[in-house]
Amino acid sequence: MSDPMRPPVSHPRPQPTSLRSDPSRPRASLRTAVVWDVVKDALDRRVKAAGRESLDVLDTGGGSGNFAVPVARLGHRVTVVDPSPNALFALERRAAEAGVADRVQGVQGDAHGLFDVVERGGYDAVLCHGVLEYVDDPADGLRNAVGALRPEGVLSLLAAGLGGAVLARALAGHFTEARHALGDPDGRWGEGDPVPRRFTADQLTGLVEGAGLRVGAVHGVRVFADLVPGVLVDTEPGALDALLKLEAAAAELAAFHSVATQLHVLGETQESAEA
Repeated sequence: MSDPMRPPVSHPRPQPTSLRSDPSRPRASLRTAVVWDVVKDALDRRVKAAGRESLDVLDTGGGSGNFAVPVARLGHRVTVVDPSPNALFALERRAAEAGVADRVQGVQGDAHGLFDVVERGGYDAVLCHGVLEYVDDPADGLRNAVGALRPEGVLSLLAAGLGGAVLARALAGHFTEARHALGDPDGRWGEGDPVPRRFTADQLTGLVEGAGLRVGAVHGVRVFADLVPGVLVDTEPGALDALLKLEAAAAELAAFHSVATQLHVLGETQESAEA
């Protein structure tokens, strides 16, 4: 069944893109580089396995297109589902400026009512970044995201990490809040905490496996970036590149997952894992 909300099919020549090399947003690369490298590699592998130059990608909660636009620049077709009209307007503008407006479609909706606006089982890859923290039922929201995948597909899941928040509060001198977050069922440090829910690596991998996927990889994101003084990164020659390399080296080490600001899990369908 075709999806009337999916972008028009086209086969443009894929354009190389990187979230590491944007000179106007050097600090942003610290937040995205590790995840982008994993996502790009996963998409490249799906292209080879599927024997197609372009994929259908769903970005749930994709907002203004921080990932959707770079993915479209690789030549893929991206549908972004987000509840914010303002974010979708910014997405449309960003896609136009990047020359990929014909490959990016924004749709207003959320994880709970995902199949009211997109096709079930219609996507080669689903990005679920910064969503599970805010939905009422993370397991249900993730099952919907997985339900959008084709039999051979890949899920990119990114969510707030508990350990990183505890460490940040402690280093800021808020020891009571840090201790509160450790014992709180949702990992919140108090009433003023802007994040409704945080996760451990075990919790996220459990959710992915519970949704029927195989866990392909787990990465810690922003292990050091949020702890290093910004003035050092911005003024010390070579500091940004060195910090990016350090983040990449630590990302796959389980010892650092417990102190990462965010956690990234790559999930694969059984058919994809066996291919």
